[in-house]
Amino acid sequence: MVGIIGIIMIFVMVFGGYLAAGGKMGIILKAAPYEMTMIGGAGVGAFLIGNDIPQVKQTLKDLGKVFKGVTWKHEDYRDLLCLLFELIRFARQNPVGLEEHIEAPNESSIFSRYPKILKDKEAIALICDTLRSASMNYDDPYQVEEVLEKRMTANMHHALHSSHALQTLADALPALGIVAAVLGIIKTMGSLDQPPEILGKLIGGALVGTFLGIFLSYGLVGPFAGKVKSVVEEDSHFYLLIREVLVANLYKHATNICIEVGRQNAPGHCRPSYGELEEALKALKQEAA
Repeated sequence: MVGIIGIIMIFVMVFGGYLAAGGKMGIILKAAPYEMTMIGGAGVGAFLIGNDIPQVKQTLKDLGKVFKGVTWKHEDYRDLLCLLFELIRFARQNPVGLEEHIEAPNESSIFSRYPKILKDKEAIALICDTLRSASMNYDDPYQVEEVLEKRMTANMHHALHSSHALQTLADALPALGIVAAVLGIIKTMGSLDQPPEILGKLIGGALVGTFLGIFLSYGLVGPFAGKVKSVVEEDSHFYLLIREVLVANLYKHATNICIEVGRQNAPGHCRPSYGELEEALKALKQEAA
């Protein structure tokens, strides 16, 4: 919703200000389809050259983040801590029985209580793979911690590709706008025998290309790239919390300490309070009793 409001404000303020200053939309409306064909077509073509098909699909999918915002909310962090608490407690009570949960999480009675987390393949894979590593009795927890660090760095690099691709496109649009404007000037130079009012419209139409390139870059595509990046970075805290809790588990800390480490590492605006988490964990214990 905020993203839509922002886009509306951009158009209203830019074109509203132009009209308020006495500008006429006729020249822009007449030239815009042709200029957009050149700028937009060249931009899309350059985007396709610089990215393969999976990356193009991922970028188009990630555009939804501009309007949807972050995936993980306050209640999701609370649920994640509860899930990790159940898994760690179960692993310490019944190490052999844990295997059926981490090998088939979709059929697990523990995972099924948290359907939103269960739908996220990376979160589930991260939890199950780390718990599986713990069951192998690693002598050095640093080994698992290092593997997790490399894995999450690679995941972040991949997740940020959409933002980088959009930012590259945003950086190119002003130059493509100049290309369209130059072509408009070339067209104008072939009409120098026309009266001034005709030449004025031709020059104005040519300058629409420069305007559109800059407008699209700094008004839309650039902010889209920034929003996608901020959402990806915000959502990455969810996976970092998984790492912190499960690494604490590898060091054989008490279950409650492991969960508190995770709670403290949650983003401030999503962090469940100590009392709230205690109530949720108490309810789990009563349910299991």
